[in-house]
Amino acid sequence: MMKRKSSESGFETFVVDQLADLGTVTSRKMFGGAGLYCDDLFFGLIARDQLYLKVDGHTRPLFEKEGCSPFRPYPDKPSTMQYYSVPVDVLESARELVEWARRAVAAARRAQTAKLKKR
Repeated sequence: MMKRKSSESGFETFVVDQLADLGTVTSRKMFGGAGLYCDDLFFGLIARDQLYLKVDGHTRPLFEKEGCSPFRPYPDKPSTMQYYSVPVDVLESARELVEWARRAVAAARRAQTAKLKKR
């Protein structure tokens, strides 16, 4: 099930549609882009018409092997975040994109669990 907002861009709508089999996927506007949530867990973002998915030590090697690049919130600065771009061929296959997104949701869940344990 997906929730749409009328302010979604065409690319954002496409991504949410591709992720229909993931579960309840919603998008929320943030910092000129959109955050992607599955059952209220932040697992991806869209910035400058590019999809980025959450990575961690378990999943980053897959993204790097495919030549994906980390999200840079400010293109003119070297800082990156724990989100990596998704290859176009993955983006165009709903089945494959859902597999990648499941890994991102799992990475987000592990990060959330680690954060809760620190408290």
